[in-house]
Amino acid sequence: MSSYKDSIYKKRWFKFKKLKRGYYSLILLTVLYGLSFFLPLIINNRALIVKYNDEIYLPILSGYIPGKVFGQDVPGEARYRNLKNTFKENKSDDNWVLMPLYPYSPFEDITFEGNKMYQPPSKQHWLGTDNTGRDVFARLCYAFNISISFALILSAVNYIFGILIGGAMGYFGGKFDLVLQRIIEVWSSLPMLFVIIIISSILKPSFLLLIGIYTLVNWIGMTYLMRAEFYREKAKAYVAASLSIGQSDFKVMFKHILPNSLVPVITYFPFSVVAGISALVGLDYLGFGLAPPTPSWGQMLDVGLQNITKWWMVFSPVIAQFFTLLCIVFIGEGVREAFDPKVYSRLK
Repeated sequence: MSSYKDSIYKKRWFKFKKLKRGYYSLILLTVLYGLSFFLPLIINNRALIVKYNDEIYLPILSGYIPGKVFGQDVPGEARYRNLKNTFKENKSDDNWVLMPLYPYSPFEDITFEGNKMYQPPSKQHWLGTDNTGRDVFARLCYAFNISISFALILSAVNYIFGILIGGAMGYFGGKFDLVLQRIIEVWSSLPMLFVIIIISSILKPSFLLLIGIYTLVNWIGMTYLMRAEFYREKAKAYVAASLSIGQSDFKVMFKHILPNSLVPVITYFPFSVVAGISALVGLDYLGFGLAPPTPSWGQMLDVGLQNITKWWMVFSPVIAQFFTLLCIVFIGEGVREAFDPKVYSRLK
């Protein structure tokens, strides 16, 4: 039986690989998302290694190190780019600084030496700076990780609630199903956008808080989908056979029915990720999302539209979001084609 299932999954995988747009989009997004977890080592204004007076410092690991430690007359943390230039000017071989590939942070503003507002794209700032002197490229990259992570976690949480509640509704049916349907209908009729705005205005928005708020309503769609799938599968002979040999309802639901109901769940997942990214961007744009100065595409778009003449501030978040969502849609199309029951089915 397992080899039969494996053959189906292999056929579906080979079918997905033939759909080049989806396959290459999956590889591209997977690589970029994986690299985004190493952004502190790639895009950061904090040095990786500093050798000063025969001592080795690791600011990227140890964190805050005052500038006075390295002989800098600056308030607060050391300015590592300036420190590197100083060592070069002094032609010191004993003292040196190893900086990340892109030595700018998404949080540093005009308070850092050399940073200026509204700088156009250049060799130093690949996508220019914004209205507070922050590097647009650095913020764009960090916002990519936050957006994808938010959408993936939100989709996973919604799937958990949707599968559990919808599966129970479809399997047990009867009064249990009717009562939950009425509750969901009342809950879904609430103006959730205003509820989200009210909660966000009362409590300080955070990553986990926004996921919790959106989960309040986003699980409903998956619930109805799983209810329909479980209701359809429950009427089939293999369910009656499993119950006749004394298997528990829990085992029948999650060992037998759920694996046969995963096709619509899997095909819907990429589009759920798209909805999660769009939701976060929308809230950030309206000012009810992640608190500044957290990098966010929505907040960057809002600042860009307020400075419409600075084209790099407008086009950067728009293009980044467009290509990210486009790749996810391509993945969704590929998954939908690969899992098409008319092509490969457990019954074939």
